[in-house]
Amino acid sequence: QVQLVESGGGLVQAGDSLRLSCAASGRTFSRYTMAWFRQAPGKEREFVAAISWSGGITDYIDSVKGRFTISRENAKNTVYLQMNSLKPEDTAVYYCAARSGTAIFRQDGKYDYWGQGTQVTVSS
Repeated sequence: QVQLVESGGGLVQAGDSLRLSCAASGRTFSRYTMAWFRQAPGKEREFVAAISWSGGITDYIDSVKGRFTISRENAKNTVYLQMNSLKPEDTAVYYCAARSGTAIFRQDGKYDYWGQGTQVTVSS
């Protein structure tokens, strides 16, 4: 069992930066592929970024490439999402997710564990 707790959300202006953190419980964090999803009001939850257990492989949706960076510190059981040049369309609840195994997926159904989410609001 893995428990995930996100933090770092908030209200910022367009062009600002935020760093989200996701702290995971459990001693096998390094064996999990980690991902960030987001859900805007009235929209379906969408994949944002994912990182392999070693950190050597990452994946991003096109709309955040070059602006967002996913990283992890296995020694701290933590995954991060550095978000730069934020836009109003990035406004959403951001969720951390984990799945056992090495493969990266964009489908939310492939992930076994979820955090409670953290709100990110970007004003124009």
